[in-house]
Amino acid sequence: MARISGAGNVVIADIDEGRVNFAVNNGFAHAGYTVPLKRGQTIEENLEIARETAAAIGKVKKTTGDEFGEVDAVFECTGVPSCLQASIYATRPGGRVLLIGMGHPIQTLPISAAALREVDIVGVFRYANTYPTGIEVVSKTPGPDYPDFSKLVTHRYKGLDSIPEAFEMAAKTKDAQGNLVLKVVVEMNDELR
Repeated sequence: MARISGAGNVVIADIDEGRVNFAVNNGFAHAGYTVPLKRGQTIEENLEIARETAAAIGKVKKTTGDEFGEVDAVFECTGVPSCLQASIYATRPGGRVLLIGMGHPIQTLPISAAALREVDIVGVFRYANTYPTGIEVVSKTPGPDYPDFSKLVTHRYKGLDSIPEAFEMAAKTKDAQGNLVLKVVVEMNDELR
């Protein structure tokens, strides 16, 4: 969505290297960073890890060869506290953090880092009035500036009887063959027509 929203250079950060590579290799992002798993024992340690993560993402190179540095906007899609903390640190003064992921209901945020740098934190409830835009986005023809959204569907199942198996697959990050699991679709047979 960052590219569709007009972002010139998009960097993706995730703990799963397969997801990062998928996004970069399929045109959803220009560059990527695999976040190492680290957990602090205290709030201060976790905030320091978030600062380190933001700094590492800032060192990723754009297509121009320049470092990303602090970014204009972050689409925070996990809702995980450490990710939201890193998002605030990664955003430039006057930038925006869009809260798309619905994660932990109560979080510890570096609110001073956001307030002193005038970083806007915007909640996005991703279902309200989004269907027309979503349909438009996925129906466009892929091209050099527009990724192929059909590639997001990595696994397909047929019929109502396959729903339990499809849900089991959707809960995984990789299938039995080691392939990345992103979106799982159940296609209905003629049984519902």
